Amino acid sequence: MSTPGELRRHVPSIDKLLSTEELKSALARYPRWAVLQETRRVVDEVRSGVIPLEIEAERRPAWLASLAREAARRVEAASQYSLQRVINATGVVLHTNLGRALLARRAAEHALAVATRYCNLELDLATGERGKRYDHVRELVCALTGAEDAIVVNNNAAAVLLSLSALAAGREVITSRGELVEIGGSFRVPAIMQESGCKLVEVGTTNRTHLADYERAITPDTALLLKVHASNFKIVGFTAEVTTAELAPLARRHGLPVMHDLGSGCLVDLRELGLAHEPTAQAALRDGADLVTFSGDKLLGGPQIGVIAGRAELIARLEKHQLLRALRVDKMTLAAFEATLRIYRDARDPAAELPALRMLRLGADELARRAGSFAELLSGRVGEAARVRVVAGGSQVGAGSAPGVDLPTSLVAARPARGEVAGAEARLRAMSPPVMVRVHDGELLIDLRTVDEGEEGELLESVSAALRAG
Repeated sequence: MSTPGELRRHVPSIDKLLSTEELKSALARYPRWAVLQETRRVVDEVRSGVIPLEIEAERRPAWLASLAREAARRVEAASQYSLQRVINATGVVLHTNLGRALLARRAAEHALAVATRYCNLELDLATGERGKRYDHVRELVCALTGAEDAIVVNNNAAAVLLSLSALAAGREVITSRGELVEIGGSFRVPAIMQESGCKLVEVGTTNRTHLADYERAITPDTALLLKVHASNFKIVGFTAEVTTAELAPLARRHGLPVMHDLGSGCLVDLRELGLAHEPTAQAALRDGADLVTFSGDKLLGGPQIGVIAGRAELIARLEKHQLLRALRVDKMTLAAFEATLRIYRDARDPAAELPALRMLRLGADELARRAGSFAELLSGRVGEAARVRVVAGGSQVGAGSAPGVDLPTSLVAARPARGEVAGAEARLRAMSPPVMVRVHDGELLIDLRTVDEGEEGELLESVSAALRAG
């Protein structure tokens, strides 16, 4: 029986592996340090027993070649981008894990132009003096929402944090208990209020809050009244809430501002697209909100950004706060957001240019036609490897928008012949590009609502391959 010391003699040296054809090829393509790093890791795994040691002389050459191939594979894998394009066949339009809203083409092109050339980010071209980055979108936000003034930060959580920090630090903020929500990533409204330094005053109950509850809670220490859109859940049944239009007169009598966190930014009436109503920024301001905050990368269809719009005097206070610099947006985000806003202002049909809105308004007949054609092609490709059919189903808006609302769709359902649906789903995630689908009751479910028609060929190849491999 070999002793540990004798076995260690059989661990290959780094130089031995680097001399193999597999790693010579890797050295020709990648930096030497990168190849050395992965080769050392493979050797360390042999030494620790993670990779079994081969000591039989006749099997050593093939074993060494396999170690070299593994090191070369790791070098190549390490060189690939981590953040990559994914085909979204889940039917969730604003999929938080998959990047939420897709940018309109002109927004992506404008961001690219600004990112690859110098730009007037903080330069006033008319005067030659230093300018403000917020000015590139300020007037557009005001024109579209009716606000007196506006600024932007890096997301809506930052917008809420900045607003509360600047306007209510050390003082009371009154909000309904039913609006103290938690959204994705464990972001909780009470926690962000605590971070801002204000004092939370809860009124009402989880399901019912009345105007009198707010009025009784107002004290000389009250800084503002806060309304929060319950973006990712619905309370139904015996409920009551106070609207912004009802809060505004009460706030005026006490000389207080009303702040409305809308969550998902929406600039169009979704009912015109056949969807459930979502509050818009312009409606909230018309109803009397002094300040509204909302996201740019949800229903608005732009990049991740947080918008703060409202009374000029309040925006001026926010611009003077030191926290603004820590939360400011970069030039690519501003460029994409400006282009998105210009689509709303200038386009005859904004929904035709904004991918998220275009997907949301896809009709059931169109989706049924596409699903039927795709299912027919897929069935012909996979043969006996899977049973393929079209079933009725529902798409989701996603990102906490329109909770509980299913959009009618047609799903392509594929049931692997051997019942190993988890393996097929895993193979799809390993594709290039990766493919995301739904899995339910032993079937892969493909919703073409979130698949561009130009992607259908790639999707067909990937799903076919994943099913046949099983």
